[in-house]
Amino acid sequence: MIAVSAEGSVTYKALLFIPSQQPFNYYSKDFEAGLQLYSNGVLIMDKCADLLPEHFRFVRGVVDSPDLSLNISRELLQHDRQLKVIAANLDKKIRADLAKMMKDEPEEYPKFWKNFGRQLKYGVVAEFGAHKDDLQDLLLFYSSTEKKPVSLADYVSRMKEGQENIYYAAGETADAIDRLPQLETLKDAGTEVLYFTEDVDEFTAQTLMTYREKKFQSALSGDAAPAGESEKKPEESGESDHKAVFDFVKEALGEQVKEVKASKILKSHPVCLTAGPGLSFEMEKYFAAVQPDQKLKADRILELNTSHPVFAALERAVSDDPEKAKKYASLLFDQALLIAGLPLDDPSGYTDLVCELLV
Repeated sequence: MIAVSAEGSVTYKALLFIPSQQPFNYYSKDFEAGLQLYSNGVLIMDKCADLLPEHFRFVRGVVDSPDLSLNISRELLQHDRQLKVIAANLDKKIRADLAKMMKDEPEEYPKFWKNFGRQLKYGVVAEFGAHKDDLQDLLLFYSSTEKKPVSLADYVSRMKEGQENIYYAAGETADAIDRLPQLETLKDAGTEVLYFTEDVDEFTAQTLMTYREKKFQSALSGDAAPAGESEKKPEESGESDHKAVFDFVKEALGEQVKEVKASKILKSHPVCLTAGPGLSFEMEKYFAAVQPDQKLKADRILELNTSHPVFAALERAVSDDPEKAKKYASLLFDQALLIAGLPLDDPSGYTDLVCELLV
């Protein structure tokens, strides 16, 4: 319960509360946001949405102000100076109470977050990030090391010496992300990674860009490396020693990939896909669902682990049996697509190829 009593340029009282459960129709067009608005005990409007910013549309309650006219129309009310002052003060008060809950009630805040955290992320992204500074300290994301949602402040407080980035990885579930081979290097180094499991998460990170001067960096990018290991030279990653293999695979796959290179992030797995700058694979999936006609695609960069026995077999085939090497290249690319959760262009062709190479 949030109680407010203010006197001054605008006099009003407010009694607000956050529902313990998300309304069943909260994310539907049928949900009506807003507070009951009174003037001296007389109801002016049952659902006054202008009293709350969009990111706090889940808040319920009543506001009573003697400074509001009983005869004011809905249209004029939207531009009423007193109403704007009340709305701004309520926004600030709700933020302060949520911050207090996060600090003083660490067991209660995650319950609130489970119900309405997505709405705060939408608030960060909305209006080109106009509210991101107000909301960033209220955000929670699942942590690879803590195994629970944590705040950005907590994450930064645990960052390793020399770590310049806030690492995140996006996927459908925390368990699915945890199994991604691209994370092995960071996890083995003890680097904490935030797991983004909602479609709005990456948009949130891109809108924030930084938090306390630390940049957000996808742990699934080819450049994600533990502190002190990010400046590997091409010869250290195997890039220059195996250029002929990378060129061969790129030619075999053609336009399916933008680049083929040695991986700096793989350890036990032979292959993975990383996305180029801009659109990520999870964003690609999101736009495929909501705007399928646009057919937006992230750049596909095929990364090969030059220390893996599979790469050694590929390298031999490039030299001794180019036709077989082309099949290896196709198989590895399809495996990388599956790991990334992306659809195969030809699932039947993939299974036929697996069977052929097993014989």
